[in-house]
Amino acid sequence: MTKKNNIHEASFRDPSGYMFYDGDTLRRSIQPIYFPQYKKLTESGFFATLIKNELLISHTETSISDDEIIITPEKIPFITNPYEWSFEQYKQAALLTLKIQKFALSKGFILKDASAYNVTFHKGKPIFIDTLSFDFYEENTPWRAYKQFITHFLGPLALVKYHGTEIFKMMQTHIDGIPVSLISSLLPTRTKLSSVLYPNIHLLAKMESKHNDDYKGETKIAKLSKKAQENIVESLYNYIKKLEIRQTTEWGDYYAKTNYDSDAFSNKKELIKDWVLPLRPKSLIDIGGNDGTFARTVLPEIPNVLVTDIDSNAVDYNYLQVQKNKEENMLPFVCDVLQPAPGIGFDNTERNSLIVRLKEFAPDVTLALALIHHITLSGNVPFEKSASFFASFSNYLLIEFPKREDSWVESLLVRKREFINHFDFYNEENFEDGFGTYFTLEKKTRLEGTNRIMYLYKRK
Repeated sequence: MTKKNNIHEASFRDPSGYMFYDGDTLRRSIQPIYFPQYKKLTESGFFATLIKNELLISHTETSISDDEIIITPEKIPFITNPYEWSFEQYKQAALLTLKIQKFALSKGFILKDASAYNVTFHKGKPIFIDTLSFDFYEENTPWRAYKQFITHFLGPLALVKYHGTEIFKMMQTHIDGIPVSLISSLLPTRTKLSSVLYPNIHLLAKMESKHNDDYKGETKIAKLSKKAQENIVESLYNYIKKLEIRQTTEWGDYYAKTNYDSDAFSNKKELIKDWVLPLRPKSLIDIGGNDGTFARTVLPEIPNVLVTDIDSNAVDYNYLQVQKNKEENMLPFVCDVLQPAPGIGFDNTERNSLIVRLKEFAPDVTLALALIHHITLSGNVPFEKSASFFASFSNYLLIEFPKREDSWVESLLVRKREFINHFDFYNEENFEDGFGTYFTLEKKTRLEGTNRIMYLYKRK
């Protein structure tokens, strides 16, 4: 295996090992420095228990030598990042991390990393994906990943409780976690009365400030018993588990406000099935798919389905449905199509942009329903530029075009006020010309009972 030129972009921080591509297969190389931990974790049944309980991604041993051990993790079709999660997803990722730390302590180990980027969503649930994040527990030593957990999980969740889910986007610019001092300054003063937020955020920020000038590392590390650590984990778990937010959003109840009548709604579902299923897709993405209503019309027949929406409430509702229905092949996540997640981290490649990940996912079919008028009229994006965006990752594109007479289009145009004439180009003919640059038209029909037209395009 030629590994040096195929190392995963995000795999350079941990001396214990690294991820690399072997053709299209992602494998993990474990270095000798981590052999004692890996062997003990394996032989003790620690890994097996976590994998059996679907807390840690499974792996198989590919090769073992004196120089390295190579394992092959189970393939995850699409990786989402913390800034793309809804509130409930973020909360579940935090609870997963604490569950694993609690179990690790009970077995004589610790999590040495508590980064939110060590978690993603797979088969309808959060899953821990960094197999080398465990170390031996040393008596009376504090949890070294504690502060990382605060900056990656507790802090962002607490901020969202008071300021809304837009806070999660801060993780794009703080790949190493939101600084404790910033979290403390953004929380309401009354949170200093909280038995959880005061010691774990405000007091931590105060202590951090006090020791900021300790360049020589002379500050003594406090001793902490295993029982005290277990109590901290339990306290954090109970607080996060009870966390709730009250946030009303424009699209949270979109289908309750839509101008479809029940027949048109049913007709649209049937049309999607009739056009999508004959293509026999293995993968599909529904961009702007709200709570997944239309994606679910074809979900039983497609192994991998992604549903994105700009609205965190809609994604939350979809995620709860995924869990309730045990839909292992659907993955909801938050996405603003007018500002897709960029590449971040060192050299902007440590965490790939959404576009790069979509190109790798290469969906057989893309759904873009009730979306193009928002891209065009809210985002001022020309049709040809939108077509270029969809063509960059889509094979087939099923797209809905609301005409100027549609009530949502009328509403968006009215908001343009004195600039309304600048959008005279918004019509059926110009839409078809723009998308015809990158796609071949396969099917077209007017959706009965609406002022909307459905198109099925194939990329040229």
